[in-house]
Amino acid sequence: MKHIKNPILLVLIFSSFELLGQANEKVEMADVLRRDGKIYTVVIGLVVILTAMIILLVRLDRKIFRLEHKAGKE
Repeated sequence: MKHIKNPILLVLIFSSFELLGQANEKVEMADVLRRDGKIYTVVIGLVVILTAMIILLVRLDRKIFRLEHKAGKE
């Protein structure tokens, strides 16, 4: 386990340097979407997709739980 921590630490350090380099750039697309009022459409779309994924996972979890419970009785 000790040998695994060192490469993971190096990857995290180097990825943080890359993220810091991108912080100074200005994103024009976000400004245009915000100015035109289309950013709300994007946000609503993301909320719908994430909500659907959460509902799907909850339903799948319930089905798996019922199958495990049913298999445990037999």
